[in-house]
Amino acid sequence: MRLSVFSSLLASTLLTATAAFAHTPLCACYDMGDGTVLCEGGFSDGSSASGVGIMVVDTKGNSLIEGEMSEDSEFEFDKPEGEYSVVFDAGPGHSIEINGKDILE
Repeated sequence: MRLSVFSSLLASTLLTATAAFAHTPLCACYDMGDGTVLCEGGFSDGSSASGVGIMVVDTKGNSLIEGEMSEDSEFEFDKPEGEYSVVFDAGPGHSIEINGKDILE
């Protein structure tokens, strides 16, 4: 009986710990070749990024475009002139910044 309770507690602890560390944000952006950029986001545990904030900023950090990931975990915007970065912001410790130079067709 003790072994069964211990095994259940151990399994529960491991599953909880795995779930806690499995929520890594993921984001990728693509130059669509038509003057727009499409970003897709989500989390490593498969959860949606719907509603997660996303910004396009210039080299000084000034916001050029702000929005949220759609129901499909996507965000599309007109490609700005000059250098820019995309910031996927899912909260403290869960943000990703993608340099515009790294966004390719």
